[in-house]
Amino acid sequence: MDRGTLYVISAPSGAGKTSLVKALLASMDGIEVSVSHTTRAMRPGEVDGRDYHFVDAERFLAMVVEGDFLEHAQVFDNHYGTSRQAVSGPLEHGRDVILEIDWQGARQVRKLFPDCRSIFILPPSKAALRERLTGRGQDSETVIERRLRDAEADMSHYDEFDFVVVNDDFEQALSELRAIVIAQRLTLQRQAARLRQLITELIGGSA
Repeated sequence: MDRGTLYVISAPSGAGKTSLVKALLASMDGIEVSVSHTTRAMRPGEVDGRDYHFVDAERFLAMVVEGDFLEHAQVFDNHYGTSRQAVSGPLEHGRDVILEIDWQGARQVRKLFPDCRSIFILPPSKAALRERLTGRGQDSETVIERRLRDAEADMSHYDEFDFVVVNDDFEQALSELRAIVIAQRLTLQRQAARLRQLITELIGGSA
C-alpha cells in the first residue's frame, strides 16, 4: 500500500482556509483533516472532536510534557497542537492528511516530515481581509486590529511554503487546491506503488 501525503495548509485569520479545506474534503476521496487540540474557547457552531479537541491549559501542557504533539504553538494567547497519532495512522494506511496550522507549526512539521507538501493561502487584498474579519461579528474593533497586524506578520512567511493560493474567487481557489492534491497523487513515487501490477504487465520483469 502506498503511503499517503501530508499537506500543511496555513493562512492568516480571515483568508478562508477553513472553508476551503472543508470544500476540498467534500469533493475528494482518500483525504482527511487532522483535528487539532486547542485551549481556546469554542465558537458558536463548533463541535468538540470535529472542529478541535477543546482542552484546558493544564491538560494541554501535560500533553506537551508527555510528547504527544507533533507540533504545537501559541497563537492569540491560546495553545494549538497536532497529536502524532492523528497524523501517522492515516498516512500509513494510504490516506492523505491535512494539517491546518500556522507557519510556526509548519516549520516544526517540515523538519519531521520533509516530504510533506505545504500550501499558504492569501487573501486578495488587505481590504478584503478586514471585511472578512469584521463580517464575523464576533470580535471587537481592538481584536480585529490586532488580528490584522498578526495577519501581516503571518503573511510575511508565505515564501517558506511549496505552493501559494490566493482566495479571491472561492471556486478558483478550491480548483487550485484540488490540482495540487491530484498532481501529488500522480507523482512517480505514488503511482509506482499503486500501479505496480500494471507496470509489471506492461514492461515485464524490468519494472
